[in-house]
Order: sequence, then structure tokens, then C-alpha cells
Amino acid sequence: MKLLLTSAGLANNSIIKALQELVVKPFSKLKVAFIPTASNLEEGDKQDWLIEDLIQLKNLKFNSIDIIDISALPKEIWLERLKDVDIIYVEGGNTYHLMYWFNKSGLSEILAELLKTKVYIGVSAGTVAITPSLLNDPESREAISQTNETIYDNGLSLVNFMIEPHINSGWFLDSTLESLEKRSKDYLYSIYGIDDNTAIKVDGDKIEIISEGVWKKFKK
Repeated sequence: MKLLLTSAGLANNSIIKALQELVVKPFSKLKVAFIPTASNLEEGDKQDWLIEDLIQLKNLKFNSIDIIDISALPKEIWLERLKDVDIIYVEGGNTYHLMYWFNKSGLSEILAELLKTKVYIGVSAGTVAITPSLLNDPESREAISQTNETIYDNGLSLVNFMIEPHINSGWFLDSTLESLEKRSKDYLYSIYGIDDNTAIKVDGDKIEIISEGVWKKFKK
């Protein structure tokens, strides 16, 4: 399984290089599926993250970029389109909303099988959702409690550690290494804190930290 787990997408040359190592082929020969579902519950201006992430992809000159919202399409449609791509890029937003739709759509049941032949890029919520636990994202949990969606605290467990994105970001004031160190004692799993210039590259059993910023792992 090949995963590139980011806080803020393909934010710097080191992360882009790590993606190139995972996919092997030139970007110009690769198709990307961009899943924006987590962003649907987020209100306000999306220029500095959702649109910026799409611009990052466009600037890398992939062969094609398909936008596939798994909450808006039946499985028989989105599945065929996911089968046709090389990279599944799951955007940020509300982690619990994303997890609800991973489960409701059926993608959670088949994602691991799809990733035998594809690379997964996670951004923020798209990163947290593939870990074993979503409990380090209480703000997303509070937001989804205002909907009728089932709340799932467990992620997909495609990795055996948790991840906290956006360390030291001005948009997430409680996401600091100091705060995470205190909170990590309450979690059942080791957790990586990564800033917006850091990613975790998973290639089979090999895990590598790709960073032009700050990160830290808090072990259990």
C-alpha cells in the first residue's frame, strides 16, 4: 500500500518528490481522483485550502483530474471512476463527515483493495480518516453532531498510528506539539504531530517522514 499523508497537500518540493517516488511514472501520464466530500460541511471561504489544493494539482500537469464526491453519486458511478485513476486524493474538511460518507457510500469496505494498485494522498481530514481513531479532532465531532449523520470515532486503520495535522497553524490554535503531548496520553495509539510542510510517506512496511517544517511522534 502506498500512502502520502499530508497536513496541507502537496505543499512543497520535498512532498512532491515523495509523491513522484511513490507513483514512479511521470505525472503527465497519471490520472487523479479528487474527493472533496469532507469539505461539504465546512462553511466560508475555501480559496486558501480547497481551491489552492486543486491549483497545486493543476500546476503539476497531471494527465487528468476528476472530481468525485462520494456523497453525491451512487456507488456504481463513483467506483468505476475511481478504478480508472492512478491517484486517489482525499481533501480536508470535517473528518467525521468524511468518515460517515466513507462508511455510507461503501468506500471504506473497498478502499484497501483499490489501493493495491493506486496511491492515496490524504489532506488533513483525508489523512486522519485512514488512521485508527478520529478522537483528536473534537471540533469536527462537534460540528457533525448538529446533523443526523452517525458519528464514527474509529477511522479506517490503514495505518496503526494516529496523526494530528496543522501543528502550529494559526487556524488551529490547539494544534501545537505542547498541547498534543498532553493529549496524547489519552489516546490508545502513538500519534504523529505534523505541520503544513510535513507528510508521512508509507510504502508497504516502510514509513518515512517528509518534512520542510516541524513534526514529532508521541509513542505509546
